[in-house]
Amino acid sequence: MNAIAAPVAEAGFRHSQAAHCESGVISSLMRHHGVPAMTESMALGLSSGLSFAYLPFIKLSGLPLISYRMPPRAMIKGLLAPMAARFRFETFRSPEDGQRRLDALLADGHLVGLQTSVYWLPYFPPNMRFHFNAHNLLVYGKEGDDYLISDPVFEQPVRCASADLARARFAKGVLAPKGLMYYPQAIERKAVDAGAVRKAILKTVRNMLAPVPIVGVRGMRTLAGRIAKLAPADPRTVAFIGHLVRMQEEIGTGGAGFRFIYAAFLQEAAALLGKPQLLQMSDRLTAIGDDWRAFALKAARMVKGREAVDPAKLAALLREQAQREQSFFRDLKAAVS
Repeated sequence: MNAIAAPVAEAGFRHSQAAHCESGVISSLMRHHGVPAMTESMALGLSSGLSFAYLPFIKLSGLPLISYRMPPRAMIKGLLAPMAARFRFETFRSPEDGQRRLDALLADGHLVGLQTSVYWLPYFPPNMRFHFNAHNLLVYGKEGDDYLISDPVFEQPVRCASADLARARFAKGVLAPKGLMYYPQAIERKAVDAGAVRKAILKTVRNMLAPVPIVGVRGMRTLAGRIAKLAPADPRTVAFIGHLVRMQEEIGTGGAGFRFIYAAFLQEAAALLGKPQLLQMSDRLTAIGDDWRAFALKAARMVKGREAVDPAKLAALLREQAQREQSFFRDLKAAVS
């Protein structure tokens, strides 16, 4: 069922479309509870959500997990300290227990965040459904058997039948949500602190320049080495390259999208910190995001047979991206130090 839900203004909540589910959900929750400056970009930046990881020991459909952000819930939990906030996180043994608790919270007027599986949400178009268990959304009410949902990747709020939502909340597999729900118990700081912004930027720099072979720019180089070893004629090579594209452009906002959001955060940080040089850094990161899109386009053309499959070429492009990001984050550290 994908009917448009009742106007959210009736529930005292305003739906906002966002580029990414978790940053969209947590920024909406914060604004609803009196933090007007919490844009989606500020939520990503202040939580130090930007990252890169190549995790060959975690598989999605038999292929390695490649992430352009910190793990699920990191953006939510990353805002707790800078905003002096307390959130309640709850998981459940059964769908019945999860539904009863959700209904009770809604009856008490709570706006509730959920972690779900994209595959089992029927309001997603069929061609957008895949087995990904870390999709976040907000529930703001219930009418009959339908939950009223603010899903930040959609332009308008939607409805979802209780059986469908239960299936999405209790999907099995990697990152199984186990009915996870969360909501704020207190948000004591209503304004974003400049010191917290600077601290968050330096944390992101450390993550991206970490001396770990599967994280940050070193993780990009490790992945490039793996790609370079692929045999062009092996059918599994096309599957691997297609997986690269999906992880970058379809799951969450991917490589380019997160860079664009973080670039917007740097514009906000420039004003908060009184450092206009961050505006130039924002422009540089936007250009890096454009390069990620070009990388994905090159890979997609190989998958679709419009260009010859050339793993070595993709590996070279990825190494170039790693060098750009290494230089960028070193300069970003200097800009805020």
